[in-house]
Amino acid sequence: MSIVNLTTSMMKSYDAAADKFHSKINISPVPLASWDIHSFNFHELCENGKDAICIQNIAERNRWSYRKIDSLSLQSGEVVVITNSNLTIVHATSNMVTMSGYKAEEIIGKTPKLFQGKETSQETLAEIKTAIESKSPFEAVILNYKKDGSTYNCRIKAEPIFNNRGKLVNYIAYEREVA
Repeated sequence: MSIVNLTTSMMKSYDAAADKFHSKINISPVPLASWDIHSFNFHELCENGKDAICIQNIAERNRWSYRKIDSLSLQSGEVVVITNSNLTIVHATSNMVTMSGYKAEEIIGKTPKLFQGKETSQETLAEIKTAIESKSPFEAVILNYKKDGSTYNCRIKAEPIFNNRGKLVNYIAYEREVA
């Protein structure tokens, strides 16, 4: 038997064994092209996963009674910022850098005032302050400043988070750059 015939015979045996194996398990083959599509967003998926775990850890540590935590989805383009009850930033999702130029670790320990400047509306800030003092949710669009000094309009949807004993422990804000 020649090498070619032997190789062909071995390949047929391998193919038959592989077919037999795959017919017994319930999987669907994935076209190789789908891996290319998946890889475009792989880094974002990994970062979102890390952010989700970090948010879940904050929620558990502070015993949130926040019902939305189980259905929290990190939408593309939306930044999540969590502060403590004193409004010190304790977490920001990794996509903060895309919106503001600041890496998340650069703003941890600071307050959201970091994003304000001379053209930031004092009226909007007063409305936000009133909502925070009354421990109420709020929504606002405010002119913020990026790390490089340029400005952007930021839509903020924020709400206080209480623990299972009713004590204010955090604020969560969903932020997005808007035109």
